[in-house]
Amino acid sequence: MDPKYKNLTTAEAAESLSRLAGQPYDLTASGALTETGRIERYICETGPFRMLYATQRVDDDVLNALQALADQCALTAQFKEMRSGAVMNRIQGFESEERQVLHTATRDVFGDTAAAPAESARARDELAKLKEFLTDLENGKITNAEGESFTTLVNVGIGGSDLGPRSIYEALKPFGISGRSVHFIANVDPDDAADVLSRVDLSRTLINIVSKSGTTLETLTNERLVIEQLRAAGIDPAKHCLAVTGEGSPMDDPDKYLRSFYMFDYIGGRYSSTSMVGSVMLGFYLGYDQLLEFLKGANEVDQAAETIPDIRSNLPLLLALIGVWNHNYLDRSTVAVLPYSQALHRFPAHLQQCDMESNGKSIHRDGSQVKIKTGPIVWGEPGTNGQHAFYQLLHQGTEIVPVEFIGFIKNQRNLDLIVEDTTSQQKLFANLLAQSIAMAVGRLHENPNKKFEGNRPSSLLLADKLTPHTMGALLAIYEAKIVYQGFLWDINSFDQEGVQLGKVLATRILKLIKGMGVEDNELENRFLKVAGNGSSSRIAR
Repeated sequence: MDPKYKNLTTAEAAESLSRLAGQPYDLTASGALTETGRIERYICETGPFRMLYATQRVDDDVLNALQALADQCALTAQFKEMRSGAVMNRIQGFESEERQVLHTATRDVFGDTAAAPAESARARDELAKLKEFLTDLENGKITNAEGESFTTLVNVGIGGSDLGPRSIYEALKPFGISGRSVHFIANVDPDDAADVLSRVDLSRTLINIVSKSGTTLETLTNERLVIEQLRAAGIDPAKHCLAVTGEGSPMDDPDKYLRSFYMFDYIGGRYSSTSMVGSVMLGFYLGYDQLLEFLKGANEVDQAAETIPDIRSNLPLLLALIGVWNHNYLDRSTVAVLPYSQALHRFPAHLQQCDMESNGKSIHRDGSQVKIKTGPIVWGEPGTNGQHAFYQLLHQGTEIVPVEFIGFIKNQRNLDLIVEDTTSQQKLFANLLAQSIAMAVGRLHENPNKKFEGNRPSSLLLADKLTPHTMGALLAIYEAKIVYQGFLWDINSFDQEGVQLGKVLATRILKLIKGMGVEDNELENRFLKVAGNGSSSRIAR
């Protein structure tokens, strides 16, 4: 392990936390929430969000120990190094990507100073290109062959090129330019592309192909499918297709694409939503000014995450530390992210990738085996729908699941109705608060079927309204949380070797399907025959 920084296995505070975990704060005790003033004291604010965490199983002693842990592991100092361009995507002494980690540079584009000046300058250059392109769309300089404006954009990408941008688009639908819409094609399943293409007017549609390497198999396959549909409709693909890719990649070709926008090696796909990966789509839909608001929200959180060492005033840092308390010390294996906003219905899916791909690791940054639990299983759905699905387990199941609720005081669209003396938004907010309280305090009852044990921890992340600015802040909060936790576990949160093995084996199986035998692929061949009901030729057809 890197001796430069302590981590969860070497920090002195770890021993104190282990001792405190033997008797965590009892949320069900009489007056546990009301008589100690903790509801009013246990609030942390950063940017437009405040987190209420009185319903977590922490007290002042635990918080002090978590502060000591953050200090001993130099979490904010490590975050500052990352933002300044340190090579953090690496495994010491072993072949690895050896890259900087600078997704924060894509929004560090405001003011005269930047943590990583050269990379922020490149981000500004790409934003300038995008602004020019969006202006040309707006003033009619760029149109289809009939001189009509483009009303639709289809985003073709997968993983980080899909989940983050898609979740943000869904979250910000009410803020779009009138008459514009966005669709997404990700799955290599041809029915996904067929469904999307059946719902758009190709003559007025831009196709945004997103692949850093320009070689992602699923994206290339879907690109070919879309291009064939354009040609079949008599449309020149080069006049309708955009590329978001690495400079110099096979997709960086002005003969094939109307415009090319660049992403860079120091930005991982799952952290790329504020780069051109998300910005081209969001700029088309929201307009340039609203895109900047989204980036400002993210940058505001980044600044706080780097400069505020006090965990009680640094929301993403406190969220990360409480997550480690629940996961490593109270032995909770999963965490549910439950937004009480239908607009955020795809946000938990994005966090699944960002968190589990980042921190689903079992070696330290020096290549040695970890001896503690690293990343938890992350899942979630929006409330109140989830209340009628899986909350039974959250309240009374044997598996205790810490919850991170997300909620807003106001709704987005200003359409609501008073029914039985309250609005729908008030009902939504009441349910949010009720679930957190119920999980914490439980209920005693003589009927065991109606008894709730309580002591099920949760936090409430609250903001006034879901807007481009608050969405940018929310995204950056969770990105920073993931990074902090990776530092604590002393793992590399920025590579993804686990994704690569499946790609290699899929390539081998595709060779079998094409009739190209490989000497050492007996295992894959036997699986293929069984899956094909005794004959791989059935799949080949």
